Amino acid sequence: MILQDLQAATFIKRYKRFLVDVERADGSVLTVHCPNTGSMRGCLTPGNKVMISCAENPKRKYPHTLEMIEVDGYWVGINTMRTNHLVREALEAGIVVELGRVDRIQAEVKVSKQSRLDFLVVKGNENIYLEVKNCTLVEDAGAAMFPDAVTARGTKHLLELADLVEQGARAMIFFCVQRQDGNFFAPADHIDSLYGKTLRAVVARGVEIVAYEAQVGLKEITIKNGLQVRLESNG
Repeated sequence: MILQDLQAATFIKRYKRFLVDVERADGSVLTVHCPNTGSMRGCLTPGNKVMISCAENPKRKYPHTLEMIEVDGYWVGINTMRTNHLVREALEAGIVVELGRVDRIQAEVKVSKQSRLDFLVVKGNENIYLEVKNCTLVEDAGAAMFPDAVTARGTKHLLELADLVEQGARAMIFFCVQRQDGNFFAPADHIDSLYGKTLRAVVARGVEIVAYEAQVGLKEITIKNGLQVRLESNG
């Protein structure tokens, strides 16, 4: 994914969930949209460098968007609106070795009256349902973790994937780690123990789990390589 015309600033504070204040190089303070509903635990330290973009739509109340934050010398991609696009690029390029080359990708697939999953991937006569989660949290000696806040919706998605497996389809949960200091992936039991318990249960029922690291740069974000998944309980 190519990025264009990002502007540097310094993080001040987050409030009202979807808004953050940043300070630009000229000393002016700007309120920008935060496209991440998670807690962004470990990222929101005042003084951290950030990169923001500016939308072309002149009618937006807050035309600027928070794109990434520098944490411990690494850029962390926090714009969850870009995550599915990143994963789709990786699928189309055959980077996801668990799937290889695929024939067709359909986005926003309805699986129940109340819910959709991110992708239906078609490979030959096989249907693979794919749910994508953006991961920005790294703790405990390089563990990339999800979630960073309690997520009832995320738990529901896991159960829906397991139901699809029982109906004869393949189903996969895909964790996109948008930072480069994670050595492996693990569920964040200390944040949402139910999610971790459910993740292990659905994997036992046949849901596949993969985690991939994205190289986050100021000009481009690209999914590069898989990470080991560790599901042993830490709680």
